[in-house]
Amino acid sequence: MEKILKIGAIASGSGSNFEAIVLATKTGILKGKAKVEVLICNKPEKYCMIRAKNHDIPAFLIESGKQERTREDYDHKMIEILDKYCCELIVLVGYMRLVSKMFIDHFNGKVMNIHPALLPSNFIGMHAQEEALKYGVKVSGVTVHFVDAEIDHGPIIIQKCVPVYDTDTKETLSARILEWEHKAFPKAIELFCDNRLEVDGRIVRIDGEVKL
Repeated sequence: MEKILKIGAIASGSGSNFEAIVLATKTGILKGKAKVEVLICNKPEKYCMIRAKNHDIPAFLIESGKQERTREDYDHKMIEILDKYCCELIVLVGYMRLVSKMFIDHFNGKVMNIHPALLPSNFIGMHAQEEALKYGVKVSGVTVHFVDAEIDHGPIIIQKCVPVYDTDTKETLSARILEWEHKAFPKAIELFCDNRLEVDGRIVRIDGEVKL
């Protein structure tokens, strides 16, 4: 029987990428390969918690900024939960904080993030779509990458170009990019499950062709 990869998810908002990954484990490309064991959210009253409840996935609220002395203090709390559920891959699904090097090292670098731009040539941080429109770029996109201690910086796994139209608003561009986020993140996890990823410094080598 094929081993099922245990995933821990961390979110700060609505959790649409969380939902896409969960659905992929139930009926899509991750079925029989991976399972989302737990969700952690750092903000109260966010819809990701409802999504988790709807899928019978344990969800924990650990509010950031609540008596934490250091980032490591907060990350230790997350590690305790993720270890309890034996998580082997951590996915940041709209998590709006940096994780510490201690956190990354604890999971042996097996932490993934998704960003709504083409890193590093596009825009890092929280307002990538808005900045893309202001700058007038003709192409934006999606990047799934392993996480390191710098913001939106780690080794790149998958990228997908998304056109930017003259008539775009932040909302229309965000929606178009999000459609590809929901495909790219599960695909990156599938590659991980299938042992098709080899990380060599900043380079992620993929065994075989990748189609989204």
